[in-house]
Amino acid sequence: MKATDVRAKTLDELRAELEGLKKEQFNLRFQKASGQLENTGRVRQIRRDIARIQTIMREKRVSANA
Repeated sequence: MKATDVRAKTLDELRAELEGLKKEQFNLRFQKASGQLENTGRVRQIRRDIARIQTIMREKRVSANA
């Protein structure tokens, strides 16, 4: 996921995307705990995507209040 793609979305779309990523993150943590996780790099990618979305959501909120 690229930042330019995220910036093009609305806040509602970002919230939905964030919710989906958090669910996927939970499932990956569950798989890791049970020893079933195959793609370990996906954990890092999800974590960074979540941070990217949260950062851009904050930027949009700040610019809307300014």
